[in-house]
Amino acid sequence: MNRARLPNRRSSELIDFEFRGLAYVVGLSRYPDGRVSEVFIDCSKATSPLGADARDAAVALSIAFQHGVPAQAIREAVTREADGTAAGIAGAVLDLIEGNAP
Repeated sequence: MNRARLPNRRSSELIDFEFRGLAYVVGLSRYPDGRVSEVFIDCSKATSPLGADARDAAVALSIAFQHGVPAQAIREAVTREADGTAAGIAGAVLDLIEGNAP
């Protein structure tokens, strides 16, 4: 599968949210057709292991999106708590993308 190229200039939307008691900011860029193309995740504890996990999750999600993997497919595959809520930051961001607040 080939990677879909991103436009050199693209707008992004920023979403502030809380997950497990910490503040996060997610940046989303989209292809012209509305699909998410790129994700950035910043944690209020940027120098902590949680900040590194957030950045790594963003890279993995961005690569998946650029190779055509739908957000819903990843969302269904990530770990969930017994009540269906996201167990990790990637799932929480995918919930935001799909319109479900974490």
